Amino acid sequence: MNVNDISSKLEKTNVFRIIFMIFVLFLTGCTNKAQIEYDLSQLTRVDVEVVKEDDTYEEAFMITDEETVDVLRKAFKQVNWEPNAEPKMARKEDVKATLFFKYDANMPERLFEYQIWFKQSNDTATIISNNEKEGYGTLDKEVAKTLENIFLNK
Repeated sequence: MNVNDISSKLEKTNVFRIIFMIFVLFLTGCTNKAQIEYDLSQLTRVDVEVVKEDDTYEEAFMITDEETVDVLRKAFKQVNWEPNAEPKMARKEDVKATLFFKYDANMPERLFEYQIWFKQSNDTATIISNNEKEGYGTLDKEVAKTLENIFLNK
């Protein structure tokens, strides 16, 4: 083997390494985009199912008007979340709310489901999310009352 052959092989190896590194960076970039962060500004709709006394759900209703959705955005920003907590509740939730988020026009909406209990004793609310980054949360009196009024049509 002469020096020119060795030099040629090193150049080919370097080219393949560069192509491989670009591929890995591209793949990593795409993977990170798939894990979009939760952003309440992209909330577009909320479906609500109220639990009846016999623990079945009433027919779901949809909240799409921008004014009410904006109030819900503000309310959910106030939730004090405890990630990785899995509380057990003594009774079925009062409301199940499904929040719809539109992150990209070319992608389907992402859905997060919330079980909500309204505590009459202290007018607060307890929320359990199916979003593992949130887990279990609570709302204070004023915001809980706002959610209750919207979801239970009071």
